[in-house]
Amino acid sequence: SSKLRHVEKDVLIPQIMRERAKELCSDKVQAFTRCCQETGFLMVVKCRQENTALKDCLVGYYSDPLFYEECKAEYLKQREEYRATGIKKKRQKPTSNA
Repeated sequence: SSKLRHVEKDVLIPQIMRERAKELCSDKVQAFTRCCQETGFLMVVKCRQENTALKDCLVGYYSDPLFYEECKAEYLKQREEYRATGIKKKRQKPTSNA
């Protein structure tokens, strides 16, 4: 059954959403990281633009009901596989050449 427990709805699915949103916003993640590395101490002031762009990108995904449904479907698929095999699958992280 695809009924979700509280922990799944409030913790596990948002976790998938965060991971996926970070991947989808990776250009903005990189821009912000780069800015912070270059400016060091003044990053709060200097990187405000990059920070805002990154936040907007992430929040855009978090508040998108379609994106939530996609991540829920992904979660349920993982849960099915886990129940069938007993093996917990780690999400494949794209390797970054940082």
